[in-house]
Amino acid sequence: MIRKSNVIHGLSTLFAPLALSSFVSAQDPAAAAAPAPTENWLVDMFQNAGTIGYLIVALSIVALALAIELFMSIKREKLAPPDVIDELEALFEEEQFQEAMDLCESNRNYLTNVVQAGLAKLGHQFETIQTAVKEMEEEETVKLFQRISWLSLITASAPMLGLLGTVSGMFVTFGEIARAGGSVQPSDLAGGIKIALVTTIFGLCVALPTGAFFFMFRNRVVRTTIEMNAIAEDLFERFRPKNT
Repeated sequence: MIRKSNVIHGLSTLFAPLALSSFVSAQDPAAAAAPAPTENWLVDMFQNAGTIGYLIVALSIVALALAIELFMSIKREKLAPPDVIDELEALFEEEQFQEAMDLCESNRNYLTNVVQAGLAKLGHQFETIQTAVKEMEEEETVKLFQRISWLSLITASAPMLGLLGTVSGMFVTFGEIARAGGSVQPSDLAGGIKIALVTTIFGLCVALPTGAFFFMFRNRVVRTTIEMNAIAEDLFERFRPKNT
C-alpha cells in the first residue's frame, strides 16, 4: 500500500504543472489564443531605417561592388600575367629590347608599365635606369592604394552616418516628448528610438566587413607589388656594371 501511494503521489506531482496550465488557459482564452508574432524583424528594420539608414544601405552596395572588382583585378595574374613575364624574360635574354618595348605597350599592366619605364632609359647609366624603374614602381603602387582607399573611406563614413542617425532619432524622440507633455505614450517614442538604433546597427554592419576587406586588399597590394618589383628589377640587373 505504501508503494502504491508513493506511485500515485509521484504521478500527481509530475502532471500537476500540466493540469495547472490547462486550467489557466481555460480561465484566460485570450492568452491561449494569442498568436505568435509573425513580423519579420529584418523588414521592420528597413521600414524604420529612415533616409540616413537608406544612405548607409547604398554605401554597403557600393562597398560590395568595390570589393568584388578589387578581388578580380588586384591579383598577380592581372598585374603581371605569367605569359607576359616569360615573354619579357625571353626577349631580354635575346636582347630584343625594341620588341620588349612593343610588348609592354600592347599589354598594359603593373609590370609592363614598370619595365617600359626602364627600357625608355636604355643607353643611360645604370643608376638612371634603376631610378626610372623605382619611380614607376612607386607610381603604380600609389594607383593601387588609391583604388582600395575607397573601402577605407566607407569604413570610416558608415559608423559616422550611423551616429548621425542616432542623434536625429533621439531628436525626434525628444520632440515627441515635448509635444506630448506629461501624457507621453511609449508608442509615441518608438519611431525615433527605432531610427536611432537601426542606423547605428546599419553603420556598424557596413563598417566592420568593409574594414576587413580594406586590410585584406592592402596586404594583397603590398605582397603583390613586392613580387612584381623584384621581377622588374631582376630583368634590368643585367645592365649593372661589372666590378673590375
